[in-house]
Amino acid sequence: MSHSESGVLVTIEGPIGQITLNRPDSHNAITHQMHAELTSALRSLEENRDLRAVVLASTGRVFSAGGDFDLILQQQADPVERARAARLARPLFIAVADSRLPIVTALHGDSVGLGTTLALCTDAIVAARTVRISDPHVVIGLAAGDGGCIVWPQSVGLLRAKRHLLTGDRVAAEDALAMGLVTDLVNTPEEVLPAARAVAQRIASLPPQAVQSTKRTLNQGLRHRIEEVFDFGLALEIETMATEDIIEAISAFKQKRKPIRARAGTEIYRRLRYEASQQKSGSHGVFSQHWSLHSGVASEGGRQSRNQCAWLRSPGH
Repeated sequence: MSHSESGVLVTIEGPIGQITLNRPDSHNAITHQMHAELTSALRSLEENRDLRAVVLASTGRVFSAGGDFDLILQQQADPVERARAARLARPLFIAVADSRLPIVTALHGDSVGLGTTLALCTDAIVAARTVRISDPHVVIGLAAGDGGCIVWPQSVGLLRAKRHLLTGDRVAAEDALAMGLVTDLVNTPEEVLPAARAVAQRIASLPPQAVQSTKRTLNQGLRHRIEEVFDFGLALEIETMATEDIIEAISAFKQKRKPIRARAGTEIYRRLRYEASQQKSGSHGVFSQHWSLHSGVASEGGRQSRNQCAWLRSPGH
């Protein structure tokens, strides 16, 4: 059984479901629509009680180029688009992290940014030896706030995660295996999907309740970390999304030149330090309205649940 929804293809064969990113001409860059489609596809497979495992794959030469540059530029210019990005980010990340079904990623090509985050949130990653993995959020002027700061430290440890998230440097497949970014290596891109499906089939052949309960236990720490970090990081990514660094970085990339960096500003951090001091003293002042990433609206007095991030002023968004 199969059905296609724009940039996402869903297939089911026996106990194995497969979700395939299907925008090869755009290197499977993830748009707003794909956010929603991926979340919907994961939830749909989750409800199928005959399934035992899922494979996450893609088409074309690249697994995923991460965020779509045109969309990022729209978000830079439009606070409504930034709010929409915030609303869509969390459901997708949670849908992957909370899935009862083990998910095996077939990494046949390079993975960048959000593509890497999604892969690292799954339960096994089969990669070709030619693959390179990276999260270059900082290179284009964004905080790595859409999950990378959760899944990279979980995979490679905090120090190595800092090394790569603060530089955006690529990791070759052999090094990725040694570091813990991937679980299995095959020689060619053509071998990746069959190998990933074999891992999924191996998992599917085992008692499902035992497998799913083991996954739930393993992911309990991840779930706590999501509650602690995700909304805070996403709020900072949305804040950096409004800076002009993004325009220059994307222009430089397209023109194949080095970006011209503006003097490093401290406005964001001044706001954060001021906000923290106001909250500590119990005073809210001009910061009395806070941005709620869950609802996309301002709430009075900063009374957020612990799952919400109350760092940002609503007028800037």
